[in-house]
Amino acid sequence: MSAVEPLAWRRTPAKRKARQLATTLRQERPDYVYLKEVFRQLRAELGIVVPRTPKRLPYVPTEEEVRRYYDTVWKTRKPGDLVLIKTLLYTGVRVSELVDIRLVDVDFDRCQIRINKGKGGKDRVVPFPSAFKETLALHHDRLRQRGASYLFESSWKKPYSDRGVRRLLERYATAAGLPQPISPHRLRHFLLTWLKTQGVDDALIQPYSGHASRQSLEIYSRLAIADAQAAYADTMGRFPV
Repeated sequence: MSAVEPLAWRRTPAKRKARQLATTLRQERPDYVYLKEVFRQLRAELGIVVPRTPKRLPYVPTEEEVRRYYDTVWKTRKPGDLVLIKTLLYTGVRVSELVDIRLVDVDFDRCQIRINKGKGGKDRVVPFPSAFKETLALHHDRLRQRGASYLFESSWKKPYSDRGVRRLLERYATAAGLPQPISPHRLRHFLLTWLKTQGVDDALIQPYSGHASRQSLEIYSRLAIADAQAAYADTMGRFPV
């Protein structure tokens, strides 16, 4: 409060006011949900508007940056890293979903990967380009022969961690001299943005993007994944890498 503000306008300290409110509310045996609704109604009664922090547009790498990044990965001649980064680029999966992919989740006949319990606990399938099938199959076979369970796991048969994947991507971004670090989510943004700039409709992107909204729920009821994958396959022939 301002020093020149009248004494009558001084507020009760927040802790004391909380105790006063607690005395009133305790008899209701409130839980979190009840309290949340009470304070929502209280804000409405007092005409208090919750300030919204403006959302900043996410940084999306340019095509030239993605090519430079991919070239840097390619020159290291580390097949496992190359497959991991291509999987992120081609499918747009979240890092938590990537590290949870098992060998049995890859369907080479349909060029699809099953994502189990993705964001929101929902299962879905994501496509990958047919041109990536052979490279992914060789990686898949190497892992299978050494008794692995996950598509990306260490030689100690431990699945990669979120943090490990993020560090891997950051190292390559630094080696490529990119102005911004590369994260799994930025590769996801790149794919979804690129598909949209190529003219692929949102309705065809959402069934495998993992986005959940009122609009996407309506789309799921009308659109089959086969329709979405046909548009995806037709467009990915022009992908930068």
